[in-house]
Amino acid sequence: MSQWELMNKSELDKQYSPRQWSHRMSGDEVVNSHVTSVKAGTEAACKIAQTLQDVPYGQGEDEKLDVYMPQLTSAECPLLIYLHGGYWQFLSKEESGFMAVPLVPKGVAVVAVDYSIAPKGNMDLMVSQVRRSVVSIIQQYSHISGLYLCGHSAGAHLVAMILSTDWSQYSVTPKIDGAFLVSGIYDIVPIISTYVNEPLKMTKEVALRNSPTQLLQQLKVSSTTSEIVVAVAQFDSPEFRRQSKDYFNALESLGMKVTFEDVPNTDHFDIIEKCVDSDYHLTQLLLKMMGKH
Repeated sequence: MSQWELMNKSELDKQYSPRQWSHRMSGDEVVNSHVTSVKAGTEAACKIAQTLQDVPYGQGEDEKLDVYMPQLTSAECPLLIYLHGGYWQFLSKEESGFMAVPLVPKGVAVVAVDYSIAPKGNMDLMVSQVRRSVVSIIQQYSHISGLYLCGHSAGAHLVAMILSTDWSQYSVTPKIDGAFLVSGIYDIVPIISTYVNEPLKMTKEVALRNSPTQLLQQLKVSSTTSEIVVAVAQFDSPEFRRQSKDYFNALESLGMKVTFEDVPNTDHFDIIEKCVDSDYHLTQLLLKMMGKH
């Protein structure tokens, strides 16, 4: 029996409530501060980049992306796809352009992807959407010298699901040069027993087929990913930290090129907020991965 299965509901709810673990401020404060921070970063990105907003990648009204391009693009440039967090039920691409602030001046294009958050969307739909967004991006933007993925929290789960895609069902097989998984959840079965599942309404069957830990063999077969970074905050909850370490260990055992980053003096929220700063450790790692260090 897993350790989480021995917890009662209130213990599980606390373990899977990132706002309760911040060392900086109270729960409501840390969430409000997070929204303010990523919004401000996105506004800053709009001022320095050429932006294309609401570019469709599918037929659905939520199936759109925002593109942040360098002002002067060479023939080819690296492209980073960013998937936002918010427990699959909060935030959107509108607050998700902040990664462009340090990357666009280095000649990197950044794409923020929307997906149908709960209760409007369900887990199967969200996973399908982000997979299709990658296919659409590489079809629309042929001048990509390298394709990179980054996701935070629920977005890290969705990036891990992209890495575990059976691309034979799609028109193309993307070559993903690197992936950054930041404070993610890779086994979503425990979520069923928490408050988080109220808008998601997942059954165990849905959670199992959308858990990256259940799709490791598919990842090994289909992944073209050169390099993966699994990052977790010092002040993430013990369960979030365990999930990150377990997923890292699983990837390492598959022979993937993967590194584990335990980021000191960060919580679940500022671990990604700080990526607006070009000197921040994770930003530096990302630039190095892209050869833009």
